[in-house]
Amino acid sequence: MLCWGNASFGQLGLGGIDEEIVVEPRRCDFFLNKNVRDVGCGSRHTVFVLDDGTVYTCGCNDLGQLGHDRGRKKPEQVGALDAQNIVAVSCGEAHTLALNDKGQVFSWGLAVDGQIGISTVEEYVRVPRNIKSLSEVHIIEVACGYHHSLALSRESNIYAWGQNRHGQLGLGYERKRESSPRHIKSLSGIPFSQIAAGGAHSFALTLSGAVFGWGRNKFGQLGLNDEVDRHVPALLKSLRSQKIVHICCGEDHTAALTKEGGVFTFGAGGYGQLGHNSTNHEINPRKVFELMGSIVTQIACGRQHTLAFVPSSGRIYSFGLGGNGQLGTGSTCNRKSPFTVKGNWMSHSDNCQCAHNSEAYFCVKKIFSGGDQSFAHYFHVQNGLPPDDFRKCNCSRQIWTVNNELVQRWMQFSSGRLPLEIINEIDTVFSSAACLNGSFLSTSNNDHFRTSTKFSGIDMNAARLLFHKLINPAQPLIAQQVAASLEKNLIPNLTSSPPDIECLRLYLTLPECPLMTDGNNFLSLAIPFGTAIINLEKAPLKVLKNWWSLLEHPLFMKIVQLFKDIVLHLLKLTKIGIPVSERRIFNTFLNTALKVLEILHGVNESGQIIPYDKFYIQEVQDFIDIRNDYINWIQQQAFGMDVNHGLAEGPDVPVTICTYPFVFDAQAKTTLLQTDAVLQMQMAMDQAHRQNFSSLFLPVVESVDPCLILIVRRDNIVGDAMEVLRKTKNIDYKKPLKVIFVGEEAVDAGGVRKEFFLLIMRELLDPKYGMFRYYEDSRLIWFSDQTFEDSDLFHLIGVVCGLAIYNFTIVDLHFPLALYKKLLKKKPTLDDLKELMPDVGRSMQQLLDYSEDDIEETFCLNFTITVENFGATEVKELIPNGAETPVNENNKQNFVNAYVDYIFNHSVASLFNAFSAGFHKVCGGKVLELFQPNELQAMVIGNTNYDWKELENNTEYKGEYWADHHTIKMFWEVFHELPLEKKKQFLLFLTGSDRIPILGMKSLKLVIQPTGGGNSFLPVAHTCFNLLDLPKYTDKETLKSKLIQAIDHYEGFSLV
Repeated sequence: MLCWGNASFGQLGLGGIDEEIVVEPRRCDFFLNKNVRDVGCGSRHTVFVLDDGTVYTCGCNDLGQLGHDRGRKKPEQVGALDAQNIVAVSCGEAHTLALNDKGQVFSWGLAVDGQIGISTVEEYVRVPRNIKSLSEVHIIEVACGYHHSLALSRESNIYAWGQNRHGQLGLGYERKRESSPRHIKSLSGIPFSQIAAGGAHSFALTLSGAVFGWGRNKFGQLGLNDEVDRHVPALLKSLRSQKIVHICCGEDHTAALTKEGGVFTFGAGGYGQLGHNSTNHEINPRKVFELMGSIVTQIACGRQHTLAFVPSSGRIYSFGLGGNGQLGTGSTCNRKSPFTVKGNWMSHSDNCQCAHNSEAYFCVKKIFSGGDQSFAHYFHVQNGLPPDDFRKCNCSRQIWTVNNELVQRWMQFSSGRLPLEIINEIDTVFSSAACLNGSFLSTSNNDHFRTSTKFSGIDMNAARLLFHKLINPAQPLIAQQVAASLEKNLIPNLTSSPPDIECLRLYLTLPECPLMTDGNNFLSLAIPFGTAIINLEKAPLKVLKNWWSLLEHPLFMKIVQLFKDIVLHLLKLTKIGIPVSERRIFNTFLNTALKVLEILHGVNESGQIIPYDKFYIQEVQDFIDIRNDYINWIQQQAFGMDVNHGLAEGPDVPVTICTYPFVFDAQAKTTLLQTDAVLQMQMAMDQAHRQNFSSLFLPVVESVDPCLILIVRRDNIVGDAMEVLRKTKNIDYKKPLKVIFVGEEAVDAGGVRKEFFLLIMRELLDPKYGMFRYYEDSRLIWFSDQTFEDSDLFHLIGVVCGLAIYNFTIVDLHFPLALYKKLLKKKPTLDDLKELMPDVGRSMQQLLDYSEDDIEETFCLNFTITVENFGATEVKELIPNGAETPVNENNKQNFVNAYVDYIFNHSVASLFNAFSAGFHKVCGGKVLELFQPNELQAMVIGNTNYDWKELENNTEYKGEYWADHHTIKMFWEVFHELPLEKKKQFLLFLTGSDRIPILGMKSLKLVIQPTGGGNSFLPVAHTCFNLLDLPKYTDKETLKSKLIQAIDHYEGFSLV
């Protein structure tokens, strides 16, 4: 052991020497051939722990700080600790804490502020005593400030006691001192790796490098950009991303070591102890510039000085106060920047290659400092161990985390009962949020040090594998214990405002535990877990949503599936029947599961992690009468009872699933739409009948038809339809539609209505009106901002789309999804631009992805858009003064947003508003709120979820045809062999659209009937009735060629 600094009380352990101060490292012979495990330095005393767990002390003993009554100048053994295997010590100004291998804490020395954690009337305690109030807790680390003490437990709880004048206990303002250890509850749930204490300030460091400080801050020693004391722990935000792995404190300054081997210092700098070549105080962490070329692996702080060890050269650097020789530079000068401590230092790597057996060289093992003394534990060249590296964790002194070794140890007790010790360990780990939050960290590239609101730091794969290894059918006792701890201790104690983002990790990892997804545990684990999620305050919930949004889709799907399963499980219970006494709790449970799904659905909407239909719960209709549910929902909304969001949760108020429409599949949504239509039409017809009844008595009132009747001429279909619809009252739009073509005898059972929609759409989309622009690349249409047509025609198209929905007819309208987003009051995005104008969309994406800083030169863009206007080009500004505003790195996102806004909103506002007004005239009302844009699109134009077998199964036959007729069998063989494009063309040929209704193939009733004429005739389609005239062909080849010929000759009803 080498020592230097203040020796006036014998605290260097050099025996009876004449000097008061030692200005350069001197060998302490007492430690020859002894291995030192730890050293604690007080103001005037020093404590040494050897490898065998024995404790020696030397220095001043006026206040009992040595723990024995023997000599003071040389280290003497503390006899009272003989029976203990001590692993760590820490010293305050005049008190000491010692920790044994069983996690018990012993203390002695000055007691006036309660710093020894033992209630006593004496001023000090001369003999080490066990702190009984910590006996139930396994402590893994202790730290002493001048007059206060801290301890960190195996389950990551921090305890504090002693003086609290500056808030150094982190327990708030109430008490000026605390004589027995108290848990700092405001730090619950955070996985800690280290604690440290200065004169009157304290620090705690998490496993992922987040730093919390509290206590005295007069010189900025908390690094919080001010000089205000803190009575509760505060996060040092500026160090969060710096990968801090170790912290040490002086009287009024702090030093922090990074994973990369850099050093930050802050606080009091009056003697140069910050190493910034100045005597200024620093209220923010600042990197020690002169150490930046070297990798530092150990740091230590004395009262007003700092030491740093660089293994590559084997040297120790010191800076700060030097008056007592504590810098070891051979003088008593202060040093404002790092200066080499005198000595024949040799690095461990040189040492290994060094052949000569020299006693003159020192290889540092570990440095220690405190008060005005400094120590270096060293080896000689021949028997050297590598130096300690504070950047690597000491696994024996870590909090519990779920890892491979621990799981392995638990799993070895396969037969019979588990030992009590193992049960207690499992209980401790799974009752502690902090232990789970510190588990499954992503260690590749030290990723977990990047934990932020955007990154959880978790290796989800590791979590899944370990949970599946642990929760094993072969080990039912372990699973039972884990479930009991989660149910009784962990989940009920989850808080709505966790102290740090690291506390949110368990919300990601717990769903990976097979216990959560086991139906038997839904009521005891999964629903209480869901309750904890919905109780989270806004800020932590936002972080959790961010993390969810970045999950890979199978992981995200797993959480969605869990809560879907819970909803289903609860709905099944309704079939069995729920006693009235339990209805309220049942409703609460169902709401909880649905609310979690609502949050997940919101996350998915902004990021499209999984398709929106993955939220559908198809079976809802089996357990719930959705018509009733919809009517309840409408009534509750009318009475302003937002039942499911907490106001009127009574046992009699049922949960309305309509509040959570994303669980309804297309079938259910259509039922809702029909329910709404029937409701509205019923109201319209009731009104009509009432009016008709009164007209018997009052001839003035005209009688009203219960249907909306359109009488149109084929050659003036647009004009006639507009004329009728213009005169139609809003309420009449809700009535069933009947179409009559002038001069034709046809009962409208749906076929004539369908033909009307096909014809009017073909007409309205005709280029002669120029109402829409066709985009070649995407084969889609959008409003043309150069049309001469007045907005009435757009209004008409809106009405027609609405009528198509209400009358369950699909129309062939090639609009992009943006149209349906706008109808549902959602903003179109760049994705919509990519759909409509793929080339432009790609260019915009390239602009956003471009990372060089020469955007202006490369892209040469400003805030304008060039549009074609009847052959001439015109430049329009996207913002005021847009032509003068170049697009650069800072505003490129604004440019893209403005461009998207111009195409979808600004340039077509009046046209779209007319369309929207027409559409909402028919389809307004609450029911639209239940739809997603994609679902609304599918309602209008159908979708492409083809199931050709279903089409065959649902086909009906007329005349002599039947399912096993020779021609019919040939027809289906030919049909199923056709490529997808031809099959879609056949649909277009037969039904007028190549898409299928939202309810799927089963709702497309095809009818095939025989017709004369034999092999030379083509099949004929009666589009309005989905009816195919199929001649009785004699062979498959003829059937195939005639069918393809018929399909290819068909002209569609689109713009093209």
